[in-house]
Amino acid sequence: MDTWFHKQSKLIQVILLLIPVVNYIVEILVRWSAVLKKGGLVSIVVAIIVTIPTGIIIGWLDAIWTLLFNKLLFE
Repeated sequence: MDTWFHKQSKLIQVILLLIPVVNYIVEILVRWSAVLKKGGLVSIVVAIIVTIPTGIIIGWLDAIWTLLFNKLLFE
């Protein structure tokens, strides 16, 4: 899922991260697929934080971060 997300255009990524429910689902799927693929302590901690309901807020921060730097926060 994380490779699919990163292959999308910046506009699609930002739109997916701005819509509240879609934002939460995309965040969970992208973060946990990155953990399964790459591992790492930071990735695991961020994936756990995103899984709890604060994931929506982190998703909005990721939308801004993606718009500015073309990657997710803490990636």
